[in-house]
Amino acid sequence: MSVQAIIEEKVQKALQPQTLTVENESHRHSGPATESHFKLTVVAEGFAGQSLVKRHQQLYKLLSEELAGGVHALALHLYTPQEWTERQAAAPLSPDCRGGSKAD
Repeated sequence: MSVQAIIEEKVQKALQPQTLTVENESHRHSGPATESHFKLTVVAEGFAGQSLVKRHQQLYKLLSEELAGGVHALALHLYTPQEWTERQAAAPLSPDCRGGSKAD
């Protein structure tokens, strides 16, 4: 099973999100790893009343095995359904890679 599929399965099971998008952005970064950088957009009722820090901590704990085993970066965009509606159902774009052997 791919790392992306594992992430999707874990988040779906733990949070039962209204919206879940897992984007593999590894191709935008330096190095040979094909599953090392991911962007997650999660919209879940369970985030209600939680600070952004608590939401991030929850995802880092949930995906601790993947982070210890090759996932180098997670771009997390975590919203309640109300926040998602206020954002007009749009997560920010990821910035271009600025590290490694990538040219400026």
